[in-house]
Amino acid sequence: MPEPSPSPKRRGRLLRCGAAFVVLLAVAGYLAVQYITGGAGGPGCKVVSGKGDGATYEFSPEQAVNAATITAVGTARGLPERAVTIALATALQESALRNIDHGDRDSLGLFQQRPSQGWGTERQIMDPIYSAGMFYDHLVEVPGYTRLPLTVAAQRVQRSGFPQAYAKHEPDATLLAAALTGRAEATLTCEGRPAATRATGPDAVRSALVRDFGQDAMQQTGAEVNGDAAAPRPAVTAETSGRTVTVPVEQGSGDGRAARERGWQLAHWAVANASALHIERVSYAGREWVAGTTGSTWRTAGDAAGGKNGEGADAVRIRTAQ
Repeated sequence: MPEPSPSPKRRGRLLRCGAAFVVLLAVAGYLAVQYITGGAGGPGCKVVSGKGDGATYEFSPEQAVNAATITAVGTARGLPERAVTIALATALQESALRNIDHGDRDSLGLFQQRPSQGWGTERQIMDPIYSAGMFYDHLVEVPGYTRLPLTVAAQRVQRSGFPQAYAKHEPDATLLAAALTGRAEATLTCEGRPAATRATGPDAVRSALVRDFGQDAMQQTGAEVNGDAAAPRPAVTAETSGRTVTVPVEQGSGDGRAARERGWQLAHWAVANASALHIERVSYAGREWVAGTTGSTWRTAGDAAGGKNGEGADAVRIRTAQ
């Protein structure tokens, strides 16, 4: 005798359970993608090409912080933009610009360096400043690395089992390097939603600048907090409109191109760190970025930080939310 078919009520329950299961699978898949990609679907950052060719790269605040750190370590050593591009492409391949504590065998960190292979201790490798420095130490020992194909230069350092994998990241790394070295002006933006981690306020910004660029580099710029000259622990006073860190940009002789690039590097660094350090406004050279604005674009500055485009190029001003 054939089994009776399910009642309409039971069929409805089965359909609802099936639909709920599908939704759960979709949510689990979404969370897995967010974990793998570093949460690119959250408050995001974007780099656009300064050439006007429509090229873009979108990434998460976590990735932006790490990319800015890698760039700062390279430029603080006086290395060319090509070195930064190679480093960024390598980190994109090895870790998706995430400072992960796992990998193949004992590989760790942004560049998946191995303690057992002499790259340092686990704690050292998990420090982005250290790991980036170690990568550059090895890269500069490669003869003619700036003239080599990117994948060849990266492989000479990494000794990867997949040597051709770095090449696919070169376009994105090139966009990132142009923005984060300051060569491409006003090309990096972030949404700037405050993160739940990291200390905030002007002192935290100063500490992060010294961490990434080095104490000597910051002393040379004479970074100030609300007008107080750089000191080991500068006095910080609250302004009615927020708190501001001012980083002077030295105007040298010639066309000032190097100084302007330095200014835009610092400005883009601040935007990349906006979520982590609760930065709400960055102003430089008559342009400003404000957290939470539509599209997070750079716009003509509307205050004393710079009026017309080109003014205010003497300093980068970083205002925190707290």
